[in-house]
Amino acid sequence: MLRRIRKFLALDRQRKKLFLQAYVVLGKVRYALLKKPFKQLVAELDVSRDAVVQAPLEPSARATALDVGWAVRTAANFTPWESTCLVQVLAAQSMLQKRGIAGVFYLGATKSGARDETPGFLAHAWLKCNDEFITGESGHGDYTVISSFSWP
Repeated sequence: MLRRIRKFLALDRQRKKLFLQAYVVLGKVRYALLKKPFKQLVAELDVSRDAVVQAPLEPSARATALDVGWAVRTAANFTPWESTCLVQVLAAQSMLQKRGIAGVFYLGATKSGARDETPGFLAHAWLKCNDEFITGESGHGDYTVISSFSWP
């Protein structure tokens, strides 16, 4: 625990602020997912089943997007609640949209279950700004995109 505190204190002021903001936004998103239908949470976003093509990000916007991704992924490791890929994606989406950075998040599914198990589905969410993964990169290739949600 002491090592984690030292690591946090060693961060620059901007990273500390971003980490704390991500932690709070993760909590708000988790609570919202428990209380509201998903459809209501993404009502203002553009929904598509096709791939969304985005314009390249300016270098400063790209750096900010990557920093937001770092903060969300890192803060998710410290939450006492479950910060699943969907919670992380929605938190990052909220933080990026407030900064005026466009992106797309994807929901994917794949079949699960071995022969002796009941078949079902697994789901995963990931977020990209142009070609950069912000959250959810790990394992995304195993999933078929069923919806994408973008914002300007």
